[in-house]
Amino acid sequence: GGLSMGTKDMKVLLLTPYPAAAVQTPDFSPRFSFLLLHRRRKAGILPSLEDLLFYTIAEGQEKIPAHKFTTALKATGLRTGDPRLKECMEMLKVTLKTTSDGALDRHLFKKCVQSNIVLLTQAFRKKFVIPDFQSFTSHIDEIYESAKKLSGGQVADYIPQLAKFSSDLWAVSLCTVDGQRHTVGDTKVPFCLQSCVKPLKYSIAVHDHGTEYVHRFIGKEPSGLRFNKLFLNEDDKPHNPMVNAGAIVCTSLLKVKAFHFPSVMNFMKKLAGNEYVGFSNATFQSERMSGDRNFAIGYYLKEKKCFPEGTDMTAILDLYFQLCSIEVTCESASVMAATLANGGFCPITGERVLNPEAVQNTLSLMHSCGMYDFSGQFAFHVGLPAKSGVAGGILLVVPNVMGIMCWSPPLDKLGNSVRGIQFCTDLVQLCNFHNYDNLRHFAKKLDPRREGGDQRQPIGPLDYKSLQQELALNDSVWKKVSPAEVDSDLSTTVVYRMKQQ
Repeated sequence: GGLSMGTKDMKVLLLTPYPAAAVQTPDFSPRFSFLLLHRRRKAGILPSLEDLLFYTIAEGQEKIPAHKFTTALKATGLRTGDPRLKECMEMLKVTLKTTSDGALDRHLFKKCVQSNIVLLTQAFRKKFVIPDFQSFTSHIDEIYESAKKLSGGQVADYIPQLAKFSSDLWAVSLCTVDGQRHTVGDTKVPFCLQSCVKPLKYSIAVHDHGTEYVHRFIGKEPSGLRFNKLFLNEDDKPHNPMVNAGAIVCTSLLKVKAFHFPSVMNFMKKLAGNEYVGFSNATFQSERMSGDRNFAIGYYLKEKKCFPEGTDMTAILDLYFQLCSIEVTCESASVMAATLANGGFCPITGERVLNPEAVQNTLSLMHSCGMYDFSGQFAFHVGLPAKSGVAGGILLVVPNVMGIMCWSPPLDKLGNSVRGIQFCTDLVQLCNFHNYDNLRHFAKKLDPRREGGDQRQPIGPLDYKSLQQELALNDSVWKKVSPAEVDSDLSTTVVYRMKQQ
């Protein structure tokens, strides 16, 4: 196999890893078609990734309507608003102003996609963590609709800002570690993180100070008690950072100048890939006015010398209430969860926000302590790190796969979203996301990380040249196709299909 030239009459680069005899029987099963129209090229020159992508989407046509490109892009799970595709989308917008029919020929298409071609090539090759994204999201929608029918639970009403939310609100957003996005329901409605902020600020503290320093002040054990109890462990430390006492001490460890709230907000925005992160001042004021129990915990912690030396306890409580009052949407919070799932790298910006130590510790404590007094049950039945909040959110992490935010205000008696718990339970019953689902000899569940039952291969090289050579030479990806199939003249065109790996 390798590269060879066709006859002078063909004027085409013949790209095949097969000997000539091996391509006599076409394989029509692969999904992508590539029309390699490279004329008058020297032997050994590889087709550009931009051309391969064009012929994949064009399906034999000379132009691609812009809407066809964006529709195909969304089917992979990528959004046109993805920060990584900013240059591509801006160029597309400019280029379309120069066309009369809203369509792109090969040269215009290349101009638009060349800045993001490696990401786009991997998307269309189904090399993302969820290859059959549309199939997977149809399952998500079914689980969402099933949970939507639930009517139990009570909306939290200890402050007016929480009580005002309708019990009918229900939203689920997910973001994979490759930045594939899906949302269903009321996903653009802002709500406060409340206790869902606890693992995030803990991760910032560990990122800034390291594990050893943080856990001089906070334990690692589930408390077995209500989240707002005035109670410490035998070493006079809060049991863990997911209960109020531990979260208040954790707030005192945040490495920001004079506990400057905007600095923490900036960190939260990085976790969310610069998507919506706001602040509800009304919630903050109400939390502070009705926060007698937290003030009591604060003074108890001060008496027991739980804070670092020189800590201003009342200033810490102010920051604590402010952090609880940070607003997100389901969509932005799903990116926060995906940053944890992705080992601290934000999937949609590529920026490292948290170090591995901070992520590992955070997920460990979410797994054991994240769901109030339901944490043991949740770890047993769902087997994934999660954190719930009194506003109705559940921040769920599927490590190395995706982050999910479920949000519905009605809560059960333990303070967890009724619909959110049902969604998480149903998701793990369908998909093999439970921490122990992949043990040998287990009954097999749906694995959305696989395509057609085959083991997902690692993505491999992500630079242009390596990917180009991988496509052309390394895997037996080229199969010859009858010219009649695409109504082409063999004297000018050699047509191939690209085999899915």
